[in-house]
Amino acid sequence: MGAPSRREGRERALSLLYEAEAKDVSPPDLLAELPVDPPPFVTDLVAGVSRCQARIDELIARHAVDWSVDRMAVIDRNVLRLAVYELMERPEVPRGAVISEAVELAKRYSTDDSGRFVNGVLSSVASEVRAD
Repeated sequence: MGAPSRREGRERALSLLYEAEAKDVSPPDLLAELPVDPPPFVTDLVAGVSRCQARIDELIARHAVDWSVDRMAVIDRNVLRLAVYELMERPEVPRGAVISEAVELAKRYSTDDSGRFVNGVLSSVASEVRAD
């Protein structure tokens, strides 16, 4: 079986970040507990979000008007964290692709309003961290 697509990788990373938060364990600790290592792309996303979380959350908080990060739906918060990490640390991934994939994840796994919310926050964050 081949490596998962980037979309599938993001979906798996989201589920792992969600699980870590639900279990109140760090993402690296959760990764270490897994019986089978996820693909490298997934591991990079999860570990990267964890490593950069303070900066990521600060960016999200600054750009999410009238929303604190801890008040956001868990899925929305983790979708945003994944996408902000990619915007900051993965310049080879086009800005539009990052935002589009994040919006799709939010629409699929969160509330009816999540797609618009995620799109708005990420568009604002992207204008600060990406010039492309």
